Amino acid sequence: MNFDLTEEQDQLRDAVRALGRRYGHDYFVRKAKAGEHTTELWHEAGRLGYLGVNIPTEYGGGGGGITELALVCEELAAAGCPLLLLVVSPAIAATVITKHGTEAQRKRHLPGLADGSQKIVFAITEPDAGSNFHRLGTVARRDGDDWLLTGRKVYISGVDEADHVLVVARTEDSSTGKLKPALFIVPTDAPGLEKSKLDMEILSPENQFLLFLDDVRLPADALVGESLDAGLPALFAGLNPERITVAAMGAGTGRYAIEKASDYTATRKVWGGRSIGSHQGVAHPLAHAAVQVELARLMIHKAATLYDAGRDLEAGVSGNMAKYAAGEAAALAVDTAVQALGGAGMTTEYGVATLLGAVRAGRIAPVSREMILNFVAQHVLGQDKSY
Repeated sequence: MNFDLTEEQDQLRDAVRALGRRYGHDYFVRKAKAGEHTTELWHEAGRLGYLGVNIPTEYGGGGGGITELALVCEELAAAGCPLLLLVVSPAIAATVITKHGTEAQRKRHLPGLADGSQKIVFAITEPDAGSNFHRLGTVARRDGDDWLLTGRKVYISGVDEADHVLVVARTEDSSTGKLKPALFIVPTDAPGLEKSKLDMEILSPENQFLLFLDDVRLPADALVGESLDAGLPALFAGLNPERITVAAMGAGTGRYAIEKASDYTATRKVWGGRSIGSHQGVAHPLAHAAVQVELARLMIHKAATLYDAGRDLEAGVSGNMAKYAAGEAAALAVDTAVQALGGAGMTTEYGVATLLGAVRAGRIAPVSREMILNFVAQHVLGQDKSY
């Protein structure tokens, strides 16, 4: 059991931390409030190779794994720049295409994902089905050699920034007549695909959308993989990296909030010349939050290590636990930081209340804390399925 990073991972962490701090939370907030994207940071991270650390070297990536990508997600968030599209494009889309795409799809998309010149977002959630792919209403049907996609998706991140969207649909199995999942790489400017921006109470430079697919015509090679049999494995291939990198982003955000609050409370003096951080009523909640964040980081490291070792079932359990722990820890850390700073904590200047919406959403998406508890109860504790 080794808790130390490799020399290369240490260097990656330090380099990403330096990049994130050069931009900082002020940049992140300024872009979000202006309705703009963090384009400069994204392109520089791509140019430096950080967006493609988990992509094979033959396609322009770093040849690492989800462990390395989680480091990138965590360190940018710890610098006050939690980039949601790191989870969507490199973690989900790149992993799915690497593991289950055709060679033509890998050559077409992975180099651009690695250098940041291309983004692919992910669309599974639907208004009526949530993330339950057994009830998805988006259907793909054959029309000659083409596919026609019809349905709706909701809470789809970054569609306005992306070249393509990876859509989860259901197709009819000709041998059984049953519907089975399939993934399609859909251009975001495809005729019949319309997007409607959702107004969210979250300060973020990345937007959420409702998607409408009305007989969107796609060529045969838009289907991920060589056949429909690739659909289910491809879908699950993206879910563990999603949970692990979301957790890493949450842990980084928690670290950022605790660091901001600790710096403030160590120097703020209002009672007899002593810092407010010397009082246990201030210090203990921050210490408690720091413990929770560090525990989450340990589970993230375990989940990423298991995933990169190909131990998918174990990584599924650890990835869900990591996402749960990090979501709770990040929300606790930001709320505790706001409380420690008092009125200053609610100002934009001090840069912690700006994260309240994001960390609250982290307890809901991409899978809610309740569904994770269902998963743990069923798969770890051996309880009957409750839903």
